[in-house]
Amino acid sequence: MAAAAAASAMSMAGEREFELTPADFERIRKLIYDHAGIVLSPAKQDMVYSRLARRLRACGDRSFAQYIGRLERDRGEWEAFVNSLTTNLTSFFREAHHFDILSERLRRIAERRTLRIWCNAASTGEEPYSLAITACEAFDTLNPPVQIVASDIDTSVLAHAERGVYRDDRVARVSPDLQRRYFERGAGLAPDEVRVRPELKRLLTFRRINLLDPVWPVQGPLDAIFCRNVMIYFDKTTQYGILRRFAPLLRKDGALFAGHSESFLHAGDLFRSLGRTVYQRVDADSR
Repeated sequence: MAAAAAASAMSMAGEREFELTPADFERIRKLIYDHAGIVLSPAKQDMVYSRLARRLRACGDRSFAQYIGRLERDRGEWEAFVNSLTTNLTSFFREAHHFDILSERLRRIAERRTLRIWCNAASTGEEPYSLAITACEAFDTLNPPVQIVASDIDTSVLAHAERGVYRDDRVARVSPDLQRRYFERGAGLAPDEVRVRPELKRLLTFRRINLLDPVWPVQGPLDAIFCRNVMIYFDKTTQYGILRRFAPLLRKDGALFAGHSESFLHAGDLFRSLGRTVYQRVDADSR
């Protein structure tokens, strides 16, 4: 039985274009964790193979060991390596209740100042543009007093976001009224494509930011931080370190928005829950 299982495993490995040994996989897990804080479970081996095999072909490497050697020699390959292993699932107004909460908070702010928001998992742009639309609706103008920093570790998705062009199926869940107000068709676009209005783009600044970097090009005070479906890729120690850096950037009356499957209860000395995966600093007045 054991011999048959080993033969079967060898047969499956032989069907693959490149050899990925357990030692190679462990090295990749350590590299992405050390560089980006991303924790890859043992169950992600097939995912790692399928995503990085494209890089091996592009680089002309014949095995994962050879590709890992390239990473260790050539820092220029790191961007493609990280881009390959990051997951970018997003949509317009995903977890819609957060945008309703943000709209209410924006309307309540009486000070005459520019409001600042950091969206640090911008992906292909649907989330930060949803924030921009929310701000325009809250203030009933295409020029609201809002600035949004949209960041991601993946440069390829940021380039998509900056372009601001989407297929019809990506905006299908946006109401027809909002589509008419904030998207346009026309020159340079395919018949099934729309582009966000330039007024929305002017509210956004795109930055490539690794949350593990020692310095972030973002200054406080911020009125809101959207860090949704990011922390699930980090272990608790890394999460806490990031949250500890978020706290002083956020106004006392500001809000931190997390993903529906994320909990920051282990950082109770930094943030307290307001419910519905919205948090505020522990030294803030309850609202």
